[in-house]
Amino acid sequence: MARVTGSIVIGRPIEEVFDAVADQTNEPRYNPSMTASRQVTDGPIGVGTHFLATILIRGRPTEVDIEVTRYERPTVLGTRSLMAGSTAVGELRLEPAASGTRFSWDWDVTVAGLARLLGPLVAILGRRQERAIWTGLKDWLESGGTTTVRP
Repeated sequence: MARVTGSIVIGRPIEEVFDAVADQTNEPRYNPSMTASRQVTDGPIGVGTHFLATILIRGRPTEVDIEVTRYERPTVLGTRSLMAGSTAVGELRLEPAASGTRFSWDWDVTVAGLARLLGPLVAILGRRQERAIWTGLKDWLESGGTTTVRP
C-alpha cells in the first residue's frame, strides 16, 4: 500500500471548491488524464453516489468506478476509486484559508499483483500526479471555471 498526501491553497470560497470536486463530472475540465466522467446513480450527490470515469494510462483508456463514501459539505469528501489493478481510498478535506480554501488530500493506494512490490515508487508517482491534478483544479477555478450545483 502507498500513502499519497498533500495540500494546496485555492483562491476560491470553500463551498465552490467542494462543489467542483464533489461533482466528479467536472474533473475532465482540470485533469488532462481524465477524458470522461458521468454519474451512474440517480439523485443528488452524496454517500453512495457512483461515477464512471475514463482515464488514460500510458495512452490507453481505463475505466474507473468512483464511489462517494463520505459527504460532509463543504469540508470532507471521501471516495473509493476502483480500476483494473488498483484501488484508492481516502478523503479530501477543505478548510477556510486567508486567501481562499486549503484543500488537502489523503489516499491509500493498493496495487495488485507484482506491482505491489513497487509501493514506494507508487507513492512518489502518486504524489506527483495528485499535485498536478489539484493544481489543475486551482488553475481552472481561479481562472473563472464554474460549476453548476446539482440538486
